[in-house]
Amino acid sequence: MKSFYPVVQVADPGAVAGTFVDHFGFEETFATDWYVSLRRDGYELAVLDASHPTIPEGFRRECCGLLLNIEVDDARTEYDRLRGTQLPIRQELRDEAFGQRHFIVEAPGGILVDVVEEIPPSAEFAAAFA
Repeated sequence: MKSFYPVVQVADPGAVAGTFVDHFGFEETFATDWYVSLRRDGYELAVLDASHPTIPEGFRRECCGLLLNIEVDDARTEYDRLRGTQLPIRQELRDEAFGQRHFIVEAPGGILVDVVEEIPPSAEFAAAFA
């Protein structure tokens, strides 16, 4: 395998890609009006117009229920930075017993972005880690 990355089907690829460029530091590596490929530090994300004919008939619809995780060193700093933007915060910053400090913002197209910092898990969850 040479690569593996999600391709997100949306109504407005430019708006979604712009969110990841403007707020999460991705760079465009290829862009048309129907497809945008993004990269940051070896990580990739692609955004595709959900109605494009390269998608088989019967599957040309926007994604739903998608949650993309971005792991960071300091979730609180990212939370403070993103609070001042147009991205709606759908879950406020909080600590989870399973070992995460995180918050969730909504990108265009209803895509949720979970900004995550690993923290020590509670004893209950510590044994679940490999």
